[in-house]
Amino acid sequence: MVVSLIFIVLLRFLAGIMVWVMIVLVILVIGYGIFHCYMEFASLKGEPGADVTIRDLGIQTDFSVYLQIRQTWLAFMIILAIVEVIIILLLIFLRKRLLIAIALIKEASRAIGHVMSSLFYPLLTFALLSVVITYWAITAVYPFMALRYLNAVSCSPPVVTFNSSNVSAVCPDAECLFAFYGGETVYHRYLILFQFYNVFLFFWCANFVTALGQVTLSGAFASYYWAYKKPDDIPAYPIFSSLGRALRYHTGSLAFGSLILSLVQVIRVLLEYLDHKLKGANNKCAKFMLSCMKCCFWCLEKCIKFLNRNAYIMIAIYGKNFCTSAREAFFLLMRNIIRVAVLDKVTDFLLFLGKLLIVGIVGIFSFFFFSGRIRAVEDAAPSLNYYWVPILTVVVGSYLIAHGFFSVYAMCVDTLFLCFLDDLERNDGSAERPYLMSESLLSLMKKSNEEAKPID
Repeated sequence: MVVSLIFIVLLRFLAGIMVWVMIVLVILVIGYGIFHCYMEFASLKGEPGADVTIRDLGIQTDFSVYLQIRQTWLAFMIILAIVEVIIILLLIFLRKRLLIAIALIKEASRAIGHVMSSLFYPLLTFALLSVVITYWAITAVYPFMALRYLNAVSCSPPVVTFNSSNVSAVCPDAECLFAFYGGETVYHRYLILFQFYNVFLFFWCANFVTALGQVTLSGAFASYYWAYKKPDDIPAYPIFSSLGRALRYHTGSLAFGSLILSLVQVIRVLLEYLDHKLKGANNKCAKFMLSCMKCCFWCLEKCIKFLNRNAYIMIAIYGKNFCTSAREAFFLLMRNIIRVAVLDKVTDFLLFLGKLLIVGIVGIFSFFFFSGRIRAVEDAAPSLNYYWVPILTVVVGSYLIAHGFFSVYAMCVDTLFLCFLDDLERNDGSAERPYLMSESLLSLMKKSNEEAKPID
């Protein structure tokens, strides 16, 4: 947790350096790939069989055969050269948008610095999700426990008397029947439908909890962006204020957005269930159609998650319903599609780099600690036969903690980005409609605010 906090603080000052180092490293790695392919291509000159074409070679199960002919390395070299040229051209034409992405990442660090309580909101989300998962697990196991109880209390067909109780006196029509294994009752036959219904409710509740967290964080960070004087105009308790607004005014929108996503997820579960049932079948056409449907619904789920996330941000900013917010967010992003693509990739890579760095630091330290290789704390380290078990536990735990911190950071960047795009479209820099973005973004966009004229 401490390392995650330090990394987020440093990201405010080193975001620009990290992005440019990443870009330079990508260019150098691809350049080395081109050089390596050329050296392999040149070294195979004059070798017997190296001038055979891929077309003459045909399809081979051993891939190493292709690496022994010159045409393969020539193809690799041409592909990498094309990729290198495309990346360089994109950097030339998108350099301004890269600067905007870096400025937004820095602005997100400032926002989190003024709303530090946002970093601990994932604990509430984790607690609510734990309740949802626990309730789902108990509900999922209960039908099987009920089946076991029915089979345990039922008696075999020869026994038809009630010698040990007064059941026959209280209920003269009572009978002792055997509950057959394998599904002879209505309860047995529809058990799988009950389980699908339970899975659907689990997805709906889990998505609702996630949506509540997104709206809460978006409302807090939007209050930072739209504050005319930062941080004086920020509410005293932005997280609690945003959570209160979400629970009071937007539960219907959150439930509706979660419902749409849950329906798609349940369909995906149903497709996986059908795929499991068709494993023994030899119908290739059915398997192909099922694979295509699984791929389509996977893409649909990703698209809905992206649209829901931005719709929740617009709900937190303007308080409109889900459909209106989703439509406005979609068209706002489509009008700035290039900025969206650049910012999304840059931010994702930086956050992945941060998680990797934190997990690496904590993992290395835990390895030296539990293996007893740190002389200063050698006596404090426990004596273990398999020290990889606590090391892996620490690594997994550190990744979960880092993911919680950086999910807040990603939400902050997305919220500020939508606010930035809306600010550019709604305001013009005049005294009546000034831009509310930071000075660094104003200078990048070559815009300025007019000073308000004093009233005589």
